Amino acid sequence: MNTIKIAGVPEHFNLPWHLAIENKEFESQNIDLQWTDVPEGTGKMCQMLRDGETDIAVILTEGIVKDIVAGNPTKIVQVYVDSPLIWGIHVAIKSNYKTLADIENTKVAISRLGSGSQLMAYVNANNQGWKTNSLQFEIVNTIDGAVEALSNGTADYFMWERFMTKPLVDKGIFRKIADCPTPWPCFVIAVRDEMLKKEPETIHKILDIINKKTASFKSILNIESILAQKYHQKTADIQEWLSLTEWSKKQLNKEMLNNIQNQLLELKIIDKIGTFDEIVKTV
Repeated sequence: MNTIKIAGVPEHFNLPWHLAIENKEFESQNIDLQWTDVPEGTGKMCQMLRDGETDIAVILTEGIVKDIVAGNPTKIVQVYVDSPLIWGIHVAIKSNYKTLADIENTKVAISRLGSGSQLMAYVNANNQGWKTNSLQFEIVNTIDGAVEALSNGTADYFMWERFMTKPLVDKGIFRKIADCPTPWPCFVIAVRDEMLKKEPETIHKILDIINKKTASFKSILNIESILAQKYHQKTADIQEWLSLTEWSKKQLNKEMLNNIQNQLLELKIIDKIGTFDEIVKTV
């Protein structure tokens, strides 16, 4: 049996993987797919890909594009979620900040350098016409770290996926002041170059299995209740999230890749444009 390591965030987007693993759908194809939850997010997964701690990552598009351009020996093999990620912009419940304008020139909590929470802080600042080179960051590692930082005032706001952060809003810990959707498909599947050379057929089988799973995911009986219970969400919020989320089995095309890189370059997140073949590979 081929052992393949895969990493992703512990969020509702990745439930199709867990269901396929539980149902032994990979095992039936002689694949031992070993999943690791990475609450720290994209920056941590980039490091794991570089260090060989994972073979595959289900990862934020902008984060992995940035890291591949910076030398990560990995390729994007397909888009996983085609719809944008809706980042909620959150402050502590007792914060005096009420609007986006209020948080200009304040400190943003991020999971780690190179994370989606950092990159989207640049995107949001640019959208608002703020000076992106004066952004201040506090590294908090996880959402729990963000709760602590915003509560004790070591950071002022935190950007994280809106629905996964909603329970903290419902509990009166955070207050959401705005949304900031990604201007591109939010999640892609990335595979280390070494694994693409060594196990191309296995990777192809894995993609085939997960694409069949995501295609039928919304029609699974009681899926709203399963998601709500597993991720501590209200059913109404899950229904809204499902209505906004579209999985994909398509390749990231050249036009979209250029769009992403041009925006990252403009924001000085990358200092050069990578070629399509350096970043994307069809399996």
